[in-house]
Parts: sequence; C-alpha cells; structure tokens
Amino acid sequence: MSEARDEIILRGLQENNLKNVDLNIPKEKINVFTGLSGSGKSSVVFDTLATESRRQMTMNYPLYVRNQMPRYERPHADLMQHLSPVVVVEQKPVGGNSRSTVGTYMDIHPLIRLLFSRIGSPPIGSATDFSSQSSFGKCPECNGYGEVIAPDVDKLIDANKSLREYAVQFKPLSPSGWQGNWMMTGGLFDPDKPIKDYAKGEYDLLVYGPPEGERVFAPFHTKDGPHDHEWDGLLPRFTRLYINRDVTKLKQISQEDVLAVSTHTLCPTCEGSGLNPKVLECKINGYNIAEYDQLELTELLSELSKIKDPVGKSIAQQAVPNVEQLVALGLGYLSLSRKTGSLSGGEAQRVKIARHLGSSLNNITYIFDEPSAGLHPEEINMLIHMLESLRDHHNTVVVIEHNLSVIKIADEIIEMGPGAGVHGGQVVYQGKLEGLKNSSSITSLDHKFTVNRNPRMPESYYTIENASNNNLKDVSVEIPENVLVSICGVSGSGKSSLMFEAFLEQYPETIAVGQGSIGTSSRSTLATYMGIMDDIRKIFSKVTGQPAGLFSFNSLGACPVCDGKGVTTPDVAFADPVTVTCESCGGTRYSEEALSYCYEGKNIIEILELTIDEANHYFEMPKIRKKVDTLKDVGLEYLTLGQTTSSLSGGEVQRLKLASHLKNEGQIYLLDEPSLGLHTKDNDKLLNVFQNLVDKGNSVIIIEHNLDFVAASDWIIEMGPEGGKKGGHVLFEGTPEDMMRADTLTAKWMKNAYSE
Repeated sequence: MSEARDEIILRGLQENNLKNVDLNIPKEKINVFTGLSGSGKSSVVFDTLATESRRQMTMNYPLYVRNQMPRYERPHADLMQHLSPVVVVEQKPVGGNSRSTVGTYMDIHPLIRLLFSRIGSPPIGSATDFSSQSSFGKCPECNGYGEVIAPDVDKLIDANKSLREYAVQFKPLSPSGWQGNWMMTGGLFDPDKPIKDYAKGEYDLLVYGPPEGERVFAPFHTKDGPHDHEWDGLLPRFTRLYINRDVTKLKQISQEDVLAVSTHTLCPTCEGSGLNPKVLECKINGYNIAEYDQLELTELLSELSKIKDPVGKSIAQQAVPNVEQLVALGLGYLSLSRKTGSLSGGEAQRVKIARHLGSSLNNITYIFDEPSAGLHPEEINMLIHMLESLRDHHNTVVVIEHNLSVIKIADEIIEMGPGAGVHGGQVVYQGKLEGLKNSSSITSLDHKFTVNRNPRMPESYYTIENASNNNLKDVSVEIPENVLVSICGVSGSGKSSLMFEAFLEQYPETIAVGQGSIGTSSRSTLATYMGIMDDIRKIFSKVTGQPAGLFSFNSLGACPVCDGKGVTTPDVAFADPVTVTCESCGGTRYSEEALSYCYEGKNIIEILELTIDEANHYFEMPKIRKKVDTLKDVGLEYLTLGQTTSSLSGGEVQRLKLASHLKNEGQIYLLDEPSLGLHTKDNDKLLNVFQNLVDKGNSVIIIEHNLDFVAASDWIIEMGPEGGKKGGHVLFEGTPEDMMRADTLTAKWMKNAYSE
C-alpha cells in the first residue's frame, strides 16, 4: 500500500472570484502559487488558508482570552482540513511610527537595553532608563528626538512684505490670527512698512523681543476695550508656543506647518542619540548604547560574542539569532538605529521575513506574498536558500510569486487563472515544474527578455551634482531626458536616495509614484479612487434634478438599514463573527430612492457593474473616457467601476496607483518598482504604457530589478557595489547592449538569463 501524502485539504472555495475551487496542498514542500495578477492567488492563500488557520488557532483559547484577540470569520468554503499554525509575511509596509527602528521592530533593542542595565559600567538603574522615551533616559535638550528644532528667520519672515501683507509666513502669527492682528494694531510696529525698511531697533524688537531685563507692553483691543499685553518677540513666542510643547496636541496647526518654518540640527548634547548624557557614560567594552546602535550588524555580532559575564552572555545569546537572521539575508550592513521608514522596498521585505524566522518550531505553514519583491536577482538566491531551509526543517512553505527563479525551485506549482478578476478563480494547473512547461499558456518558463538594440538617443540631460543623501558618496550623474531610464542595483545601494531624494530636490515638478499603499477600504471603489465617481454623480444629478449626494452610498443615497455597507454584522457575542448581505438593499448599498433614477437606461448600480472596457463604450464625456483609458492602458480593463479597492490584489493596486498618476500630464515620471505584483504577461502591457509616454515627449525613470524592464530601457544606471556603507557609487551608465559587456552584478544576471 502506498504511503498516504500528508496534505492540506481544501474543498469548495468561493472567496472573492474563486469558482468552487478544490485543492490539495502537500505539506513539508515548497508550494508556489502563480498566475496573472487578480487571478485568485490571494483569495486561496490569504483569504481562505491563512484566515481559517488563524481562526482555528484562536479556538484553542478560553472564551475570555478569545474576546481580546483578533476575530476571524469562517471563509466561504465547504471543507478545510489538516491545517497547521501559520506564519504570514505579507507585502504591507513595515509598520511603526517615526521612532521605529530595525532594533525595535526586530525586538533586539529591548534586549540591548537589558544588557546595558545588567553589565554596563558605571551602572545605571533599569532597562527602561536606556530608552530615549523614558523620563530619565531622554536627552533634556531635544526631549529624546535627537534633533534640535529652532525657528528659521528667513523661512518665518518675508522681509520684502509688510505685516499687513503677511510678512510672517506662519499662519497663527499672521494677520489671520489674533496674534498677527495684535502686532498690527498694538502701536509697536508700522503694519504697512516692509520689514526690510525697519530700523535695527525696530527689527530686533519685532524678531527677538526687548533687550534682556526690559519689558514692553502693547494694547490688545477686545470688545471690552484695550488690555495691555506683553510683547516678547516673534522667535521667543514661536519657540514657547510651538516648539517647547507637544505639537501633535495642537488643533489649529500641524507638526508639518511648524517644521516648514524651522531648521533641524543634530542635538549637540546627545549627538543625535536622543539619550541623556548620563546614560551615554555607561559602557560595555568601550561602547555606550548609542554606539552599539550605530554598529553594522556584522560588527554587533562580534561585540556580542566578546561578552563573558554569565548574566550578560545569556542576554546576548537571546539577541544573537535575530541579528544572525538579518545578516544571513544580506542585511549585515544595517544598524539597529536605522529607521524602518528609511528602508528600501527590498530591505523592508527581508527585515519582515527575518522577524518571523527566528523560531525553531517546525510543522508550521509559512505563507509569503511575493518575497522576491524589491530584491535584486543576486539577493533572490539568498531568499531561495531560506525557503529551502524552512522546508527542510519540516515546515510547509506556501508562496505567491511571479519570479521565474522562485517558481523553478517549487516542489509543487499551482497556477490560477485562466484570466484575472471575473475571468479567473480556477486552478488551471497543479503539479511539478516539468508539467507546467507543457500545459501552461500563462506562465512561460522559457521566457526571454528582449535587449533593446535601438535605444533612443538623448539630446539633453537632467543633472545631479555632488549628491550625498544617506549613503551616496558625492555622486554626480547625468540622466537622459525624453527616454526610458532604468536605475538598478542591489537593495540599499542608493537608488532611492539618488532618485527620490537628490533628484526630487532638484526637479520637484516630477510626478513621483512610490511604493506606499493607496489607503484601500471597503468604502473606496475604483471609480472613487480615479475621480470618475464625481463625474458620474454630476451626470445623474443633471439628468434627474436630484442632489449629487443621492448617488453616493457614503452620503444621501445610502441604504438606511446597512448605512451603505451592503452587509450587516449581527452581534454574535463571543462566537465567530458573521457577515450577512443586507436584506433591504441586497448588497447594493443604495436606497430604493437612489436606484429609482436612471441615466441612459441604467441606474447607479448597473453603471457601477460595468467593466472598464464596457464603461469606455458607455460614456461619451471625454473627461471620463480619458480616466477609463488610463485604467485600460495598465491592463485593468476586466475590473468593474464599483469594485472596492480593498478587494484588489497587490499587482492591481500597483497598477491602479500608476493609472491615477498617468491621468496627470507631466514631463517627468519617476516610478519605484512598477513591476511589483505583476505576472510576466502583464509586464509587456506596462512597458507599452512607458514607451507610449516617452513617445509623447515625456521622460520616464524607473527604479527596477526586473530584467524585462531593465533590458527594454534606452539607458541604464547601476548603483552599488553593495548596500549601506559599501554602496552609494555609480557603477555603470550606458545602453542595455553596453551592459551585456559590463562587469557588474546586474550585468552578470542579465547575461545568465539571456543565455539560459
């Protein structure tokens, strides 16, 4: 009798666009889900497998504990068996606030603080005293932020204007506020004389206040008559009211407004660490905690290994596995103090992976959403070794992936399709790699990129001179105008620093499309995100004479029972939550009155059910057609106008964001990894969009690892040679043909892929 395979059994899956899918996923194997963006991969892996595993895990806890935990609704499926606990690594950005660092995110920093509190010399109290957020640990000068913020006179005051002409550039101190009005009516200053014409004494009184030891009063006019009020000077007043307090608590003004008229300098007291100088006196082997935080991770491992004190050694050994995991994933050049918000896409992806891999448990299901995203081909090798290591330690690995290198190492390939959206939701192939070669019409394993042999020749250039942002080493470079340019290089090599900092500082008019999320929600639809919905509501309003708000489910047109949600969530106390389609509106979200009005034979719901393709033929308004065309250009013609942004796949979100920017006419487009989440077949559509933009006279610059895009460019710039301190240099500038003869990491992988 043959040995039974241990498998996860899924039957009758119906989440989102899944069409009653049946699947057996083998355990202790690498299972790769592939297929077009929007074909149903995430619906199987995240919305069904991961959700049900998490739901069943929480059922092991007592009810009072479950009440405090995240609650999961049972996915739409007939049968889900043999699941194991899951670790999910999604594509969402690394979380955390402005103070979040690699050390805090990886839970290494608390151990370092504990280490210093136990064996640091001279000794200081508890571990919390080593935090810049504790009352003792924070620097008294900068309040723990590491920066000193001071008002900048040149930003605060336009000397060419008078007080009445809003010479004070900060709203609360301008004539629109009571303080600015008082300056004009108090009699101390001439409100109509340009500031540059003030005598020295008058200027000093306005800006700095009266000389030391003196006090000056001016009448402040109220409805009860004038009241004397002390004048202290613009800079002292700004500092007292807007810097020496928690700006986030202010209602009328934001932190950004304050920072816009201020300078930021490294705090001289704590040298940017945010720590009390007394804390910095405490050291281990000659390093204080701020210096520990600045060490590259490879250096940190060396320091931790030198600790011989028994207590210190046991604490250090708890920190070592997480640090080693980061180093193994090629991030040895990072430091614990590196802000998570400053990580590149590839770095953030690997930090997130490392956080979940410190465990030695096995028989776990690890789920990865495009782990190759943001990684250079050189780094994908490390990723592959990590996936194989997880499998070899008796874990099940489930990966959603478009990268052919990762697909080729799969033990089992599951391809979803055949199309995307309503045309997807079926398993079109399951089995070994060899079978995919013969059966798949979607995923070609022999895909070869095309090297651009006839690049456009540039006539003019954008110049960056002596850039030293982050790790850039005094970089000067010329970027050709009106061609397609690819910026490549390993993670952390300086691509984003060069383009999203140095370049944007020089050319602020650039239309820049970063990797940030689009704020997806169940109340935001494709039509609202693209600004089409406003036009549709105006058309309905004009034709029917009703207010435009009647045709919005977030406004007057909302179903009164479900408030425009389309579903109701009855209170089921401690049981699993349940979502029920609203009986009143049948899930349409609209009131009966809103649905009683039509335009060209369709009510608002029937219009929202139109696909992008159908909408293109239905509407005649050029403004709507133009926006619909941009969605078509990026390959989203199969989606409906009313599809919620929260139901889109990663690749669809990426293209939707791109489409929203394409509707703006611009000269320079800068895109950060536009190929993220895209199947090889979708790449051609996107490349066509870029080539058309260039043909219309625009400049398109992309930061990209995908060799299809790099090879199709007119000009390539490679940064490197490595990440972090060892990066920041321009290694290569030239055409794709030049790169095929070059000796760089990207050139190596281009040659390998081309000759396979």
